[in-house]
Amino acid sequence: MSEIVFAKPDPYDFLETDALLSEEETLLRDTVRDYVEKEINPHVADWWDEGVIPHAELAKAFGDLGMLGMHLEGYGCAGTSATAYGLACMELEAGDSGIRSFVSVQGSLVMFPIWKFGSEEQKQTWLPRMASGEIIGCFGLTEADSGSDPASMRTSAKRDGSDWLINGSKMWITNGSIADVAIVWARTDDGIRGFIVPSDTKGFAAPEIKKKASLRASVTSELILDDVRVPDEFLLPAVSSMRGPLSCLNEARFGIAFGAVGAARSCYESALAYAGEREQFNQPIGSFQLTQRKLVEMMVSVQRGTLVALHLGRRKDNGELTPEQVSFGKFDNVRNALEVARTARSILGANGITLEYPVFRHMANLETVFTYEGTNEIHTLVMGQAITGLNAFT
Repeated sequence: MSEIVFAKPDPYDFLETDALLSEEETLLRDTVRDYVEKEINPHVADWWDEGVIPHAELAKAFGDLGMLGMHLEGYGCAGTSATAYGLACMELEAGDSGIRSFVSVQGSLVMFPIWKFGSEEQKQTWLPRMASGEIIGCFGLTEADSGSDPASMRTSAKRDGSDWLINGSKMWITNGSIADVAIVWARTDDGIRGFIVPSDTKGFAAPEIKKKASLRASVTSELILDDVRVPDEFLLPAVSSMRGPLSCLNEARFGIAFGAVGAARSCYESALAYAGEREQFNQPIGSFQLTQRKLVEMMVSVQRGTLVALHLGRRKDNGELTPEQVSFGKFDNVRNALEVARTARSILGANGITLEYPVFRHMANLETVFTYEGTNEIHTLVMGQAITGLNAFT
């Protein structure tokens, strides 16, 4: 009887999840990964340290790669599958959460509502230029006093002849200060409506929020709208309720479920390499039982998160994904990624707090990812209501 020889598991793909990808998905994933390794990773620690981002250059590069609004059909968009979009988010966030945020805000929070709720003229006017990276957008929903309860927003829009006058403010807006256009959600007599607001409109201001300790390779801003006048043709015509902004957030959360795995993977791989090189007591620290347990826990979290993300992607591509399942992905993958980052930092010891390694940067970024696009607590209650049928929000 011949002996069965088992292949050694790949420490970077222990469950061989790459086998679940199609040839096209693998090619796209590898293209984005190659770009991140060559063009993002050598510079992102400096960008993060200095609190800057070369937004115009990145927008053009991402446009050339077809990553902006890549999961949308037509109007210059690539029209990829949802899973392919998720894989791109995974690779971008392996570089930095701020880089993934830049892309997901553009595609899922700005281009998507125009594509989904806009008029044909609005789509033709804005989407091709946004897909190419010529125009950068931001998404104005959150306010200083209405984060988890966006329906309590105070920003209002009132008709004034054939125009609308918008007044209010928005807070924690990614890309705000560099945006050419904003999607602003406001309370009207007809419900919650979305408006396309060019940033050069009189009364519109977007001061940048400084002194951040997280997502530093990303622009975060306040939006101030003081009697901002836009014509009626800048109103998104096809939605007049919270369904509009919440559907956009669901698109972005889907990308986060993938992206968080990328950040976790980067931390795990850094810790694994370090544990094989760093010696204490005349042996690599990777030979210590406690270190091996940490490495195994991180590997399992990364592999489990990958499987969850891919499953959600397949369901979305089949038109079967529910908002509650997106909450599952955002909730579990982000909290596990944050734990992976913290564990990796402990393996790297004092070296873990330097920007020579990506671990602390990812850890700090994930503290924001844990909160934005629906806090961990909110997603807990979304799933709690789903399994009990009881509303615990009020």
